[in-house]
Amino acid sequence: MSDDNQIFIPPSFFAVYSDARQRLSEPIGVVRERYEICEDLASHLVGHAQIQHHTEVPVESEILRRIHAGLRAPEAGVSAAEAGWIVQRLAELLGWPGPELAAD
Repeated sequence: MSDDNQIFIPPSFFAVYSDARQRLSEPIGVVRERYEICEDLASHLVGHAQIQHHTEVPVESEILRRIHAGLRAPEAGVSAAEAGWIVQRLAELLGWPGPELAAD
């Protein structure tokens, strides 16, 4: 895969993989793969969040916090930073305010 024809990775996702000096902590290919996984997961979770909102949990921030907790589980396959990004992106896709997430 060449770098001249790639999808746009937003600065918010680059921040997940950047140090304090804005240098990537992983090769660009890894960052690209992880971005695609995280973006797909956020998009996939839209329907789940909407169902929760209309059936069980009417509070948007609570739904996002619960999804974040699930993504923080080791078996979720994403890092803590990626979990935070996914939930923020999910909120953006839904047009909901971004939640305050625990940093632990």
